[in-house]
Amino acid sequence: MTTATTFNLVGVIGAGVMGTGVAQNLAQNGQRVVLVDLTEDVLEKARLELRQNLRMQSLFQKKKNAETHDDVLARITFTTDVEMLSEADFVVENVVEKPEVKQPIYHRIDELCPEACVFGVNTSAISITRVGSWTKRPDRVVGMHFMNPVPMKPVVEVIRGHHTTQETLDKAHALLAVMGKEGIVVKDMPGFVSNRVLMLTVNEAIFLVQDDVSSVEDIDRLFKTCFGHKMGPLETGDLIGLDTILDSLVVLYESYNDPKFRPCPLLKKMVYAGLLGRKSGEGFYKYAM
Repeated sequence: MTTATTFNLVGVIGAGVMGTGVAQNLAQNGQRVVLVDLTEDVLEKARLELRQNLRMQSLFQKKKNAETHDDVLARITFTTDVEMLSEADFVVENVVEKPEVKQPIYHRIDELCPEACVFGVNTSAISITRVGSWTKRPDRVVGMHFMNPVPMKPVVEVIRGHHTTQETLDKAHALLAVMGKEGIVVKDMPGFVSNRVLMLTVNEAIFLVQDDVSSVEDIDRLFKTCFGHKMGPLETGDLIGLDTILDSLVVLYESYNDPKFRPCPLLKKMVYAGLLGRKSGEGFYKYAM
């Protein structure tokens, strides 16, 4: 099995909430990271968010770490230059849940990255076999569905595509070991296990709001008190991002041609209005920005 020491450089594509969380988690565990996005504005926002996350995390840690926030940030290179991935041993891609956005990225990094480099696809619903078909290395493409917030979640859903080899899975597990996480391997079907169930749950909860069956607060309270969930489905939707929920449902609907995945009209309306959840300051709840 590949050991964690083989990762000299890990590339992270996408400096949104998920990509920033992945970069933070890696850097906090001593890994050198290159975080790539399209604009300096997005990267600067990621840098500020990272510093804030590290500050908040340190407040709740029982055991104080001698490392400073600057030590962690020093391991991350923030760049718009994708060429900096040319020496990466492993790349984790975290862009939006739209195949038309993801595909050109894989064409580019397939040409750029070393032959042995593994591509980890952080996707909510898109088939890993499909992503592998966009490259000349489908055997080195593996799904790595991280949960939000990344540094706080101990388990990652690892998806084996049709061509994904055991060696690639071993490298994925080794990277997760660096991050202090466990991987649970599942087979490749759109939505996998977690989001094939979760997206239906969140979507149906939004239908309940649309149909005036119950209030937002009471829907979430029922799930927390009756089922012991830490968060209700609407709180979860706000945390994930309602735009990501919508994009994932569209992928599932198109993949299975099953009407049960049809996005709720209220969800579409909220996304069009920019009410995306925590990241926009308002979704089903309001948040301080």
